[in-house]
Amino acid sequence: MDRYMKDAIEEARRGLDEGGIPIGSVIVHRGKVIGRGHNRRVQKGSVVLHGEMDALENAGRLPASVYKECVLYTTLSPCPMCSGAILLYGIPHVVIGENKTFLGEEELLRSRGVKVEVLGDASCITLMEDFIKNKPQLWNEDIGV
Repeated sequence: MDRYMKDAIEEARRGLDEGGIPIGSVIVHRGKVIGRGHNRRVQKGSVVLHGEMDALENAGRLPASVYKECVLYTTLSPCPMCSGAILLYGIPHVVIGENKTFLGEEELLRSRGVKVEVLGDASCITLMEDFIKNKPQLWNEDIGV
C-alpha cells in the first residue's frame, strides 16, 4: 500500500479514537505531505470539517500554484463539499481508499479533468462498515441524510 494512503488511514483511525468519524486525508506536494487531517465534525462541533477539508485547513493558505501540483489522498470517496474544494483549488489527482460504503462525486471530478484512482482498500472498507453499523445516526448526519 502507498505510504500516503497509510498516512490517511492513520488519520482516519485518529478521528475514530477521538470519538469522531473515521475518514482521513493527506495532501502531498512533490513527495512531501503538506497537510493532513481527519473528520473532526464531532470533535469541533463543525459542519464542514470533513477529512479533506481538515487536511486543506491544516495545509494552510498556499498559492493556487501549489495546490495545482498536489495529490490528495482520502480514505473515502469525496462528498460534494470536498469535491468542490478539490475543484476550487485545482487539485489534479485524487487517490481514494474506498467507494463501496459511500460513492461521492467521482464522476464530477473526472468530468473536470481530475485523475481519480480508487484503491478498493479492505482496511478502509472495514473501518467504514464497522462505523456505519455501530453509529448509523452519526454517519447519516455526516452525509446529510
